[in-house]
Amino acid sequence: MSVILVLVAFSVVLAGGFLAAFFWSVRSGQYDDTYSSSVRILFDDDKPRETLEPQVPPAGLVKEQSPNQ
Repeated sequence: MSVILVLVAFSVVLAGGFLAAFFWSVRSGQYDDTYSSSVRILFDDDKPRETLEPQVPPAGLVKEQSPNQ
């Protein structure tokens, strides 16, 4: 029975710590900007992504060499 009381006391202290961390984050302005994350997908990237695949031209544009050359 005493183990249950220790666990309940520990969980209350842990929940109080999480509640204090939440109030600290609200006071420090962590949740002030609610607009930019919702429209971030609409903006273009400044730099294009580099692809790791080699750049291969389409099949009709490649000049095939004959085996005699």
